[in-house]
Amino acid sequence: MSEFKRIPPEQAQALRQQGAVVVDIRDPQSFAAGHISGSQHLDNHSLHAFITQADLDAPLIVACYHGNSSQSAAAYLVGQGFSDVYSLDGGFELWRATFPDDTAHASEE
Repeated sequence: MSEFKRIPPEQAQALRQQGAVVVDIRDPQSFAAGHISGSQHLDNHSLHAFITQADLDAPLIVACYHGNSSQSAAAYLVGQGFSDVYSLDGGFELWRATFPDDTAHASEE
C-alpha cells in the first residue's frame, strides 16, 4: 500500500493542470465562502459516494484549513484504495495566499 505525499500549493497547482481531483474536507460554510476552483466538497455524507464513483488511480489532492486534517483524510483515502494521494501543505489558507485568482465561492461555480 502506498503512502500519501505532502505537497505545497505550487506542486498541487501543477497536478491540477494535469487533471488531479481536488477534494476539500472543511465544513460546508467555509467551503461555500471560498475554495480552490473546481474542488469538490467532501464530508461524512458524501464520502461513500465519492469513493465508489472515483478513479482510484487518478491523482487526488486533499485540502483542509491549514494542512493538518488533510493528512488524516489522505491516509484514510489511501486505505480505501486510492493510489496517488496528496495532502495540501498549508491548506486552503496558504492556497488562497499563493493563488488568489484560483479561488472560487459557491455562487461562482
